[in-house]
Amino acid sequence: MKRVITFGTFDLFHVGHLNIIMRAAQLGDYLVVGVSSDELNEKKKRFRPLFPLRDRMAIIAALRDVDKVFVEESLERKREYILTHEADVLVMGVDWEGRFNELCDICKVVYLPRTEDISSTLIRERMHHPI
Repeated sequence: MKRVITFGTFDLFHVGHLNIIMRAAQLGDYLVVGVSSDELNEKKKRFRPLFPLRDRMAIIAALRDVDKVFVEESLERKREYILTHEADVLVMGVDWEGRFNELCDICKVVYLPRTEDISSTLIRERMHHPI
């Protein structure tokens, strides 16, 4: 069985999130998704998610392509998460391209393109500055 792992904050869940999860699932037989903790998100993006971790995890767990969900507490623990979940493939968005190439010694690393014209950041901007 080929296991795939991917990560995200998944705040303001949108079609771009759905697309990356569906495409990641196509790369294997079992999909594990790490949902970034509120603290990790605050550290990497400088703001807390709008929706609490438990709600974001519930949304991801409800998707038919997702087999397992866990809390991602640190970007620096990717290797540990891959080994713990016995992942064969790591999927990240293309905006992270090259950042996790050192993990190629334990799994295949795939960077997928983002869905154009949609992101949680863009949604937040539109909420603050409607057209």
